[in-house]
Amino acid sequence: MTQLNWVPSTCTLPTVDRPLREAEFDDFFASDVLGVDELPEGVRVALRTNPEVVARAATLAAREANCCSFFSFDLSIADGRTTMQVSATPEHAEVLAAVAVRARSRVRPST
Repeated sequence: MTQLNWVPSTCTLPTVDRPLREAEFDDFFASDVLGVDELPEGVRVALRTNPEVVARAATLAAREANCCSFFSFDLSIADGRTTMQVSATPEHAEVLAAVAVRARSRVRPST
């Protein structure tokens, strides 16, 4: 069985839109993310447990997965916690690591 190669392995978001998407994620990390944990299979971000935050996370994840097919996002709501796990194909591990660094740098310390 051969692998389908029609799905691009790079970001297809137009260059002009990339700073806007980056700003959206920066705002999301600063406003809605409580913490960032690196896992063997990816990065897990703890989110504020709020319906608007869950909707925002799902919308951003869907839009990002649409243009960057090497990412996958899993949103979880369980035991009073909301998390989103982000993973990437092995050849994009450095991109995923950069996302983790960026997220961690934007998270505001809890008071």
